[in-house]
Amino acid sequence: MGKDYYKILGVEKSATDDQLKKAYRKLALKYHPDKNAAPEAQKKFQDISEAYEVLSDKDKRAIFDQYGEDGLKAGGGGGGPGGFPGGGGFSGFPGGGGGGFSFSTGGGGGFHPTDAEDIFKQFFASFGGGGGGGMGGMGGMGGMGGMDDDDDMGGFGGGHGGMPGMGGRARAYPHQRSQAPPPPPPALERALAVSLEDLYKGVTKRLKVTRKVSGTGGRSSDKILTIDVKPGWKAGTKIRFPREGDEYPNGTIQDIVFTLEEKPHPTFTRRGDDLVVEVELSLIEALSGFSKTVKTLDGKTLPISASSSRVIQPGQEERFPGEGMPISKKPGQKGDLVVKYVVKFPTSLTAAQREGLKKVLA
Repeated sequence: MGKDYYKILGVEKSATDDQLKKAYRKLALKYHPDKNAAPEAQKKFQDISEAYEVLSDKDKRAIFDQYGEDGLKAGGGGGGPGGFPGGGGFSGFPGGGGGGFSFSTGGGGGFHPTDAEDIFKQFFASFGGGGGGGMGGMGGMGGMGGMDDDDDMGGFGGGHGGMPGMGGRARAYPHQRSQAPPPPPPALERALAVSLEDLYKGVTKRLKVTRKVSGTGGRSSDKILTIDVKPGWKAGTKIRFPREGDEYPNGTIQDIVFTLEEKPHPTFTRRGDDLVVEVELSLIEALSGFSKTVKTLDGKTLPISASSSRVIQPGQEERFPGEGMPISKKPGQKGDLVVKYVVKFPTSLTAAQREGLKKVLA
């Protein structure tokens, strides 16, 4: 079936030249790559230009109406060069045949679409009193007829005819692709020190930040940022607040990133999801048994003991499941409490003690 050029431009088959111009102008400005970065915009822009090129030329349009896109591009029907009536130029523009928009009538025959950007430039230049200077003029549009004042001209620097100061001359259009936005500035990084108790229970931190605001003569503004520290979070966890930092003259704004740090605890050391506590034993306790208690991080009292038949080695560890840190990714679960035994040896022995030990341990 091929493309339906009338459908592409959104016009009826009976559309007049003015209606075609209005439809092309509106759609070309909407989908021009300098203005529309959507992935499909380039293809739509080419199709719109191709449709206008065909329908604004009475010969091409007549062939399209009879044979469709496939027949048009295959060189179907008619009498001019390359199989088309008249073989002429792009009659939709003032000046017609010599304007640079003509059928490709070489060895391949048939219609070959002109580059969409060339059509766009020629279209607007033709209504500005000349074609020079970039995109040509979009100021002298008064003769196009039927144009609505709300047609989208944003970002193309043009306007309708008769604008004060333009004198009917074209306003130059800077033909260049939109520049990439400036890269974001590096994030402002700050440490957030949290106690082990707060990492165990969870806590809400409210932090006052002062940020510089561009264009205010160096003035700054204050804001309170709220961080909900979840039970079980670990040192190194990062909390990002997009665009809450300093504002730069180019309009970019820093992110603020807080990195969690764990405050040292007098009793417990964290090892992943486990908590490690050292329990000191005398040599006699290590050899002959003991009974002690350990206070857990949540305030519970945990009994620990060893019978007289059990010997505790220096550095030996004992695990108590479910008494460690909450596991943030597994709600309701906890790591282990690890009791590490530190055996305290005497710093000196009397002769009688040495003899006694020899008798016992020999």
